[in-house]
Amino acid sequence: MAGGFLKARKKISDNLLLFRHRLAFFSSSPLQTETKSPPSIPPFVHVPKPYTGISGAEIMEKRKQFLGSSLYHFYKTPVNIVEGKMQYLYDENGKRYLDAIAGIVTVSCGHCHPDVVDAIVNQTKLLQHASTVYLHHAIAEYAEAMASKMPGDLKVVYFVNSGTEANELAMLMARLYSGNLSMVGLRNAYHGGSTGAMGLTALNTWKYPIPQGEIHHVVNPDPYHGSFGSDPLPYARELQDHIHYGTAGNVAGFIAETFQGAGGAVELAPGYLKLAYEIIRKAGGVCIADEVQSGFGRTGSHYWGFETQGVVPDIVTMAKGIGNGLPLAAVVTTTEIANVLAAKIIFNTFGGNPVCSAGGHAVLKVLDREKRQEQCASVGTHLLERLRAIQQKHEIIGDVRGRGLMVGVEFVKDRVEKTPATVETGLLFEKLKDLGVLVGKGGLHGNVFRIKPPMCFTKEDADFLVDTLDYAIDTM
Repeated sequence: MAGGFLKARKKISDNLLLFRHRLAFFSSSPLQTETKSPPSIPPFVHVPKPYTGISGAEIMEKRKQFLGSSLYHFYKTPVNIVEGKMQYLYDENGKRYLDAIAGIVTVSCGHCHPDVVDAIVNQTKLLQHASTVYLHHAIAEYAEAMASKMPGDLKVVYFVNSGTEANELAMLMARLYSGNLSMVGLRNAYHGGSTGAMGLTALNTWKYPIPQGEIHHVVNPDPYHGSFGSDPLPYARELQDHIHYGTAGNVAGFIAETFQGAGGAVELAPGYLKLAYEIIRKAGGVCIADEVQSGFGRTGSHYWGFETQGVVPDIVTMAKGIGNGLPLAAVVTTTEIANVLAAKIIFNTFGGNPVCSAGGHAVLKVLDREKRQEQCASVGTHLLERLRAIQQKHEIIGDVRGRGLMVGVEFVKDRVEKTPATVETGLLFEKLKDLGVLVGKGGLHGNVFRIKPPMCFTKEDADFLVDTLDYAIDTM
């Protein structure tokens, strides 16, 4: 009896000791973050003006009543953004946010960059609009500056209003020049919202069930999810097979983003475009590079995304960062290809208008003078190193990828199956907003953070972003 009592007492004592050891472990464990303070946003010298407009709640009601229900918004409680300055945004209450998505990869120089604002304002005071049926110096000077940034014989510039328009015009050029109809694109691509550009897009979340023309999509050379990893050769063989078996044998053109944007910041397998361009040209087609998101030095290593693959396209489309927020886009091609449009009248009412031309030209000057490409390389390298460091700590981070300030962070339930952690990504997305960081989301399943901030982004900003993400995962 006494022996049984002593054994029971010893068991209780052992259990109590084990409990104390576990309590001590969790009290000192980095997983225990109740007492850990959230990171602080870097200091910034700017005082936003007091906001006197209608509230975010009132704006939502007006959107529901007067705007299309197809408009979607970020966050359960959307942020009412009322002011921006460089890499920061302010809401109606004066709260400052780090903008790590740049107005969906549109703000290149920085929000309300004074040089760009001055160029727009000064031109607006002189002449707000004159179409290309008249002469105006702004469009001519801007086209010359843009052509100087292009390699090879890419010297003829057409200005339009959006990336969608640019890709539509590029597809028209390809079909007219080649005399063929079939266009080839990549799965997981996004090229715009018009009927034609939607046809080029290969994400079901962005497509309506309507006829979309003679368009083919081939296997995406995705180093993370692709069946062949980062080996470009099998993907190129699949492209060749598709032309043999899925088309009439000749094609009009091939379009690809070097860094897929809406698809989740996916950089194509190294060397793929060189192989693909050779196959397409042998099939009678032209090669189109969609630089809507990756152009103007954002990759850091090169001015244009296609240069990272060592190729020169026949046509280049660009938008977003080209105007730092202006409705501006462009198609650049060779004289030979451009001449096919001379058979008819090609006209765009607002393409290359004086105000957008002045603003776009100012953007080029700012990016050069402030050495933003070099900054993207330096800050982007630092950002990727920091993200990969916390990837080692958090199993939910399946992949960190990108170049310069074109970065993607993919969240998964398990690293072997790469099952999308869609719900968890949504929770982190909300948490980061509450902590003062705005990022984008992408990928078919919405489980990729798109980190593509204004190009004035600093290492201090990168540290704040990563520390905030680390904190958010710890406390989720």
